[in-house]
Amino acid sequence: MKAHDQCQTAGLPAPRPGGRAAAMAAPLKRCLLRRRDGREQHGVAASCLRELRDKASSILAIDKAREPITLVLAEDGTIVDDEDYFLCLPANTKFVALAKNEKWSSKSLDSGTAQLSESGDEVDSAVEKWKQLARQLKDDLSNIILMSEEDLQVLIDVPRSDLAEELAQSQTKVQVLQDTLQQVLDRREEERQSRQLLELYLEALKNEDSILSKVAESETVPRAEMDVVDTGTSRTGPSAQTALSDQILAALKEKPAPELCLDSQDLELVLKEDTQALASALRWDKQKAEALQQACDQELSKRLQQVQTLHSLRSTSKGKKTLPWGDYPGLSSKRKK
Repeated sequence: MKAHDQCQTAGLPAPRPGGRAAAMAAPLKRCLLRRRDGREQHGVAASCLRELRDKASSILAIDKAREPITLVLAEDGTIVDDEDYFLCLPANTKFVALAKNEKWSSKSLDSGTAQLSESGDEVDSAVEKWKQLARQLKDDLSNIILMSEEDLQVLIDVPRSDLAEELAQSQTKVQVLQDTLQQVLDRREEERQSRQLLELYLEALKNEDSILSKVAESETVPRAEMDVVDTGTSRTGPSAQTALSDQILAALKEKPAPELCLDSQDLELVLKEDTQALASALRWDKQKAEALQQACDQELSKRLQQVQTLHSLRSTSKGKKTLPWGDYPGLSSKRKK
């Protein structure tokens, strides 16, 4: 969708002639920039689209031979090539800079995972982790959906007064927020337990079929041979290299339904990993590794769909006001443990 059409769809003024002159008189606008395949975001301020392109070329170190640069919205790949449309965008809009011959792709999952990337200008490495997470929620409350279970627990454990001060909200609203975080955490645990019960049931059926089959088989089958077939770990040969961290590999190997405990950036890394390399790193067979990647893909798609739904509801609400704390659909009902 072109910027002109999207601007009309969103109920914003259509681009007008003389946009560049209007842009030059406009105040500086805060924007976030990153490359198509990069995870690091850079905060910049620009008064017009041309200035933003120039800063993108410099900050992102894009070679002159790869210009001209095309700026697109990280959320959906909309090309931003009109000054008036640029001016109607809100502050802290996320842009992806595409060099010559590069194309934006939905496979890069810009609409969700980029929102959790830390901005080099905004995040001080010395700041406590919970403050970084709080800033993500202050930027966009729907980031709750994309967080890992560990991150959710960190925010739940923060003293209410400290979190209220960081978010510039009342303690009453922060209590609603922490209840919502706990609710999301509880739902993931419920989903994990449901999957475990289903797996136990399927395993019981499998064992029952195996017992019935063994009754009809000859008892001369060596036990050692059966063990080799069952484990699927008898392969010899060098282990494939994997880019996943030890922490992610440990979660994948040890956690039941690991896709529920990882954040969306980690899920994306698992999806990008070569299946054979992943199987070797986890000492699994390739079929089991493929099943894991499919589960991660489904979980990530579900989270991104939820985020997009919330954004759509928010953009169509009266005056485009952010939904009140705790009033996000699907996250508002508090469940007692």
